[in-house]
Parts: sequence; C-alpha cells; structure tokens
Amino acid sequence: MFTGIVQATGKLNKLDNKTIIELDNNEFDIKLGDSVSVDGVCLTVKENFEKAFTVDISEETLAKTTLGVKSDADLIVNLEPALRISDRLGGHIVSGHVDGLGKVVDIKELDKSWIISIEWVKDSFAKYVVNKGSICVNGISLTIAGYKNNGMIFNIAIIPHTWKSTNLRFLNIGDYVNLEADSLVKYVERLLKNEKNDFGSSPNPINNNWLRENGWLN
Repeated sequence: MFTGIVQATGKLNKLDNKTIIELDNNEFDIKLGDSVSVDGVCLTVKENFEKAFTVDISEETLAKTTLGVKSDADLIVNLEPALRISDRLGGHIVSGHVDGLGKVVDIKELDKSWIISIEWVKDSFAKYVVNKGSICVNGISLTIAGYKNNGMIFNIAIIPHTWKSTNLRFLNIGDYVNLEADSLVKYVERLLKNEKNDFGSSPNPINNNWLRENGWLN
C-alpha cells in the first residue's frame, strides 16, 4: 500500500535486459525485496545499489501502463516506498494497481498553480471521478478539481511543491499518464451492488430497512 506522496524521482531505462531506475539522490529508503511505487505501479526491488535499483516488469504491466514507453526513452518516474503502519497518511490509500491510462488534453499555468485536464482512454473507471474526490496520477495522490462528460475528462490542480518535486512538470498535451481510482469508492460500489460472493450467497442490501435495523435511522 502507498499514500500517493512522492518521495523521489528517478530515470527509468533498460540495461543488459534489466529494467533499472537511477535515483536523483541516495536518500530514497528502500532495500532488496521492498515494494515501491514507480509512477503509480507497485513493483518489487530486485537489486539495490547506492543510487539505483532494478525491478522486474511483466508483459501485462508494460502493455497497460506507461512504463514500457518510458523505459525505452529514459524518462523520469515518480517514486514512493511502501507505507509503514506508523506513517502519516498524507494522501489517500493507493494500491499501486493501475486501473487505466489517461491522456493529457490541456495544461494551464495560473499565478500560483497549474491545472491539468486528463481524459480516460477507456470509460470503465470514469464513474469513480467525483468533485473533490481523490485520484492517483503517476503515483501522486491528487484532488479532482472538476470534471465533465460524466467523469471522462477531469481536472487536477497542481501546487508549486508538487510541480517541482514530481514528473508532472515534464508533461505535454497528448502524453499519457497512469491512473488509479480511489479504492474505497470501488469497495463501496461492490457492497451496494449486492453481488453474490464466492459461496453463492448475497450480502444484505444496504437500504433504508438495513440502516434502520442497524441503528442508523430512527
């Protein structure tokens, strides 16, 4: 699990059939076998060096995220180590399992922030976009600052610290980003849909009767 608070950046590239991430500094706290968020994708540290580490990336991940393109082009990625139980939850709960890609359709520079507009490549997860809700973009926990077309296109507001500390500043219109919708919203939807579980039975529907029986309504 992660929080979407980026702690470092690095350059993703290939070397001798390995995927290696070269760190911008040596203060990124990871060790062999650790889980690490790389542009929002949960990966495992295979080898660890002073200012670099290697990871294995499956064909599935290369096909469904931006990491394949970035490793071919030596591009910058956002990095976050896995959440410790004692850590502060500065962003929101992020699993590191990318739901889909988004395409940057507009970038506006304001006096004290930037507004980036992103469009989902597929509409499967647009329903999870809510105003002032959370979304993970390239591993960064961000707040949705507005949306249209039923969530297919949404805006995120970027403050100067986030702009300078992540790879968002390198984005151009037409670039793709990794997106993960808020996991809590997906779990709530699963419960409300009253789907059958693995044992063939359905949970009790959450309705007025259920709320009254459990003390939520008088």
